[in-house]
Amino acid sequence: MPVFKPVKTPCVGICSTGIGDSVCRGCKRFSHEVIHWNAYSQEQRRIIANRLESYLTQVVANRIRVLDETLLLTQIRHQQIQFKPEQSPECWVFDLLRAGASQIDDLQPYGLELMPAWRGTSLVTIRDDIDKDFYALSCAYYDRYIAPGLIASDA
Repeated sequence: MPVFKPVKTPCVGICSTGIGDSVCRGCKRFSHEVIHWNAYSQEQRRIIANRLESYLTQVVANRIRVLDETLLLTQIRHQQIQFKPEQSPECWVFDLLRAGASQIDDLQPYGLELMPAWRGTSLVTIRDDIDKDFYALSCAYYDRYIAPGLIASDA
């Protein structure tokens, strides 16, 4: 049986659940997940982390292709960007964009390329659109699968 590292909180320090959002605009967890995080088992945390990673991976991959994972990793480490090595390279791309989208002119030195539909779009815009779509996926899942159960249990 594989040994897993403890799952760290996905919190990015921008929580909106305190102002009534059902899905946090920062980390994209559901409000009840934010509230109960410390009480969850590692398996429960891993399920949440995997869901968030799958959404972010999907959204990034729609805009940016990772051509050279090793080069991307080398650049991220060289620039001392905070990232989670256990996550997908697409998640590293988002960490890179959060840290310096406005300072990157060329993705090639990072082993990346824009998908054709996004060429000519600024990396700041792409970063912001990724964040919006990541949030939209989390909200859609919440609205479809979580909120109906909460409403039914309140009756």
